[in-house]
Amino acid sequence: MRSSGPDVFGDERPGGRGALHGFAPRPEYSPARLAADRIFPELSHWWGVFERLGIPDEDAVRIAAAAERNGTSIKANVLALEYSGEEKLAQAMADELGLEVQKEVDPDSLVLPDRQAAALLATTKPTIVVRLTDGADTRVLVETSQLGTLADYARAVPEAARRLRLVTAGALRRALVERSKSLLSDIATFDLFTRHPAYSARTVVNAWQGCVAGALAIGLPIAMWTWPAATFGILHIVFTFFFLSCVALRFAALAGGGETLKPDTERPCPADLPIYSVLVALYKEAEIAGDLVAALRKLDWPASKLDVKLVCEADDAGTIAAIHAARPPSFMQVVEVPNHGPRTKPKALNYAMQICRGAFIVLYDAEDRPHPRQLIEAWQRFQEAGPDVACLQAPLEITNGDRSWIARSFAFEYAALFRGLLPWLSKRRLLLPLGGTSNHFRRSALEEVGRWDPFNVTEDADLGARLLRFGYRTETISLPTLEEAPERARIWIPQRTRWFKGWCQTWLVHMRSPAAFYREIGPRSFMIAQILFGGMVVSAAVHPVFIGTLGWVGYNLAIGSPLSTFQSALLVVDTVNIVAGYVSFWLLGRQSTPPERRSGTWKIVLATPVYWMMMSYAAWRSLVQLYRKPHLWEKTPHGASAAAPDRQPAAGLPLGQAAE
Repeated sequence: MRSSGPDVFGDERPGGRGALHGFAPRPEYSPARLAADRIFPELSHWWGVFERLGIPDEDAVRIAAAAERNGTSIKANVLALEYSGEEKLAQAMADELGLEVQKEVDPDSLVLPDRQAAALLATTKPTIVVRLTDGADTRVLVETSQLGTLADYARAVPEAARRLRLVTAGALRRALVERSKSLLSDIATFDLFTRHPAYSARTVVNAWQGCVAGALAIGLPIAMWTWPAATFGILHIVFTFFFLSCVALRFAALAGGGETLKPDTERPCPADLPIYSVLVALYKEAEIAGDLVAALRKLDWPASKLDVKLVCEADDAGTIAAIHAARPPSFMQVVEVPNHGPRTKPKALNYAMQICRGAFIVLYDAEDRPHPRQLIEAWQRFQEAGPDVACLQAPLEITNGDRSWIARSFAFEYAALFRGLLPWLSKRRLLLPLGGTSNHFRRSALEEVGRWDPFNVTEDADLGARLLRFGYRTETISLPTLEEAPERARIWIPQRTRWFKGWCQTWLVHMRSPAAFYREIGPRSFMIAQILFGGMVVSAAVHPVFIGTLGWVGYNLAIGSPLSTFQSALLVVDTVNIVAGYVSFWLLGRQSTPPERRSGTWKIVLATPVYWMMMSYAAWRSLVQLYRKPHLWEKTPHGASAAAPDRQPAAGLPLGQAAE
C-alpha cells in the first residue's frame, strides 16, 4: 500500500520516513482492542478517531462488523449508522492525522477539466484526489475512507503531506457539481437528441407525418361536407377498430392471467449487494418531503450501499428546505437541477443520474412509499434473468381509493394495469410501456439507450419502447409501491392530459420509420404499440362519438322514426363498443384487485361512464396541447392523502441497518 501512496497523492517520491507534524501517537491498546484488531484489522487505524468522536469500543466493533458484513468501509458505516455527520467525522480524521480540513471548496480553483469533474461525481473509488490552486499555493484535496493508507502516506512523504487537506464528500460534491453543472445540463437536455435524434421528441413530427396531418386536417372537413354519411361511416369503422382492439387486449389479459412471480424469501448476503441508486424527482413537494424521507429510510438495503438522490429544481426553495428539515441520513443527498432547457421530470432525472454511483437505479415519485424489500426482489430478479432484462416494473397500489369516486376509479384502473395487463405483456415478452415510477434499471442499459427523453412528457412509456428497440426486455415484479391518486377532477384532468399527450408523442417518435420499428420489435409488439400508444388515445377520444350516436338513434326510436339500415348498423356496433368496453374494464380491474379489497367494486360500474367521459375530455385536450404546447409539463400536486393509513406490509429488519 505504501508504494502506491506517492503515485496517488502527488508527484513526490518518498524521501525517508518520519512522523507528520502533529500526527497523533498510537493509543495504548487494551486487550479487548487487541482482540478486535485481530478480527477486524482495519479497525486498528480508527481507534483514535472513535475516541475523538466519543464512540465506545463496543460500538466501534459493531461498526467494523457492519463494514465487514456489508462489504463497505468503516467510514461508510460510521455515517450510515449515524454515529457522526460528515463534517464532524472529517475533523476527527484530520485531527488524528495532523491534517487540516477544507470545509468549502471553490469550484473555480479545482485543477481539472469539467468533464473529469463530472466523471468524479459518479465514481465509487474509495479515495478521490483533486488539486486545488489557492494563489501561489497548490493544495491537494483528499476524500477517502482509507484512513490507514492515508496515514502511511503521510508518514512516508511528510513534505508532500503538508499540502494535503481532508475534504468531506459533500463539500467536494458541491464543488464538482458547480464546476460541471453546465456540462451536466447540456447532457441531460441534448444527449438523446445528439446521439439518437430519431428517438427524440424534441421534433414533434417529421416531414411525412406533417404532410399526412396536414392532408387530414384539410381533407376530412371537405369529405364530411361533401359525403357526410360515407365519411362518417368510414371513420366509424376506423374508430371501432381501435376501440375494440383495446377491448380485446383487456380480455386477453383477463383470460391469460397476469400474476407476477412471487419474490424469493431468502435474504441475500449484504456483502454481495451492489450500490443501488434511488432517484426521486420532487417539485413543490414541501408538504410531503418529510414523509418521503421516512419512507426511504425503511428500504431493506445496507445503508452504506444506498445512494439516494432527491432531485429538486434549483429555485424550489420550499421543497429543499423541507427536505433538510427532515434531517435525511448521509446516504440521501439533494440534487439541485439548474433552470436550463425544458423544465420536465425526465430532464431532471437525466441530470441527477450523472451524479449517481449505483450499478442499478430505481425511480420513485415524491408521494411513493415503496415496499421495504422491493429493492431486494428487483436485485434477485436481475440476478436470475439474463443481461437482456434491463428494467423491472413494480406494481403501483393506491392508498386513498376511498376518498372520492375519482380516486376509487383510478385505483381500479391501476389494479387492471399493474396487476393485470403489464404482467401479461411481460410473460409474453411483448412491449411493456413503463409506469412513471418504481422502474428498476440496469444502469449500463439505461445509459446505452440514451436515458430519458427530456422532451417527452411520458418519458416512461417512450423508454419502455426504446429499450425493446435496443434489444432489451422489461419484466414485472410483485412487491408494490404505494401512492396516492388524484381525488378531484381539477387535478386528475391535467395529469391524464399529460399522459395522453405523451402517448401521442411516443407514437409519433417510434412511427417515424414504421418499417424499422416493426423490424426491431417484431409483429406482436408492433401491434401492441399501435394499441397502447395510438389506440388508447383514439379509444378515449371517440367514446363521446359512440355515446352520441346511441343517443341520436335512441331519439329516433323514441319519436317513432323508422331506422335506416345505416342507423340500425350503428346501433348494433356502438352498443357492442360501449358494453364490451365497460365490461372488459370492470372484469380486468376486479380480477386484478386483491380479494380483500373487492367489496364495493360495483360502484365502479356506476362511475365508469362519467370517468370515461372525463378521459375523452382529457384526450381532446391533449391533442390541442400537442399542437400548441407539445413540451408543456403539467405538474400533478400531491399530499392529498398524507393522513391516509400506511398499509405497507412489514418487512423485517433492514439489511445492514436495524439488524446491525
